[in-house]
Amino acid sequence: MEFRRIILLGLFVLAIQISAVAQTDDSKQRWHAQIDTNCVNILKPDYLQVEQDIVLEQFNKQPNFGMYRDNYFITGIPTNKKITNHTADAKFQISIRQRLLKGVLPFNSFLMLSYTQKSFWNIYEESAPFGDNNYNPGLMLVNPIVRDNKLWGIGTFGFEHESNGRDSLDSRSWNYFTLSGVYFYNVCFSIQAKIWYGWIDGENRDLFEYKGYGLLALNYKSLDDKFGASIVVNPCKKAINTQLELTFQPNKRANQYLFVQWYQGYGESLLDYNQYTSMIRFGICIRPSMRNLY
Repeated sequence: MEFRRIILLGLFVLAIQISAVAQTDDSKQRWHAQIDTNCVNILKPDYLQVEQDIVLEQFNKQPNFGMYRDNYFITGIPTNKKITNHTADAKFQISIRQRLLKGVLPFNSFLMLSYTQKSFWNIYEESAPFGDNNYNPGLMLVNPIVRDNKLWGIGTFGFEHESNGRDSLDSRSWNYFTLSGVYFYNVCFSIQAKIWYGWIDGENRDLFEYKGYGLLALNYKSLDDKFGASIVVNPCKKAINTQLELTFQPNKRANQYLFVQWYQGYGESLLDYNQYTSMIRFGICIRPSMRNLY
């Protein structure tokens, strides 16, 4: 049964990878063509020189279906407790998006349906049960931000639902509006800020005390895309939840990255949102082009 689950998961991730390769890469190619003729200083801002009509055209040319957030499969151990078959686990995330309407909507926006599933899998226990599955569908308006023929970033406004699909005392769910912006400082650095607010159902009425009301993420990738790093901070009443990620691309012709993720704080999973965790995990990740979204 465990082997069959791994095979099915691998086939699904392969399908997402094929879709990701099919996505257009015009903005990335334009940016690299621009910096090839200039002296690059990764500490200074350097925006992609492009007209708004071209940016909208590139967005409109992308396939309707594609990746949204990172897709990964990782496994690891706790850093704050004894390592056993019960405390070590695997974690994977599947994240996709679907554009609902072709063409550019008012305010130069695009309507997207997204779905992200984050699962915690106790693969080292005898029956390899799933510890928790978090389902996160969403609907959002996406707006590329262009000023003075420079691509500054991307803004989104959306509505999301997240739950773990359980009932009774193990039920966890909430519904919330989000406002998010990604600022492209230059070809190497981007910054994301995201805030949320909504209402809570189930047995997690105090979720905001552990989940907070927003996050801030700093992303870095090398000019050749070989190395990457991200740090995400999520302040809340109980702590400052922190997630650190490192990537390395062993094969330039593929979009798979070796991936390390360390999470410390509360709210990593919905079921145990009020339990402190510190986990370091290693595995494989595939990423959307030019984007790090949380």
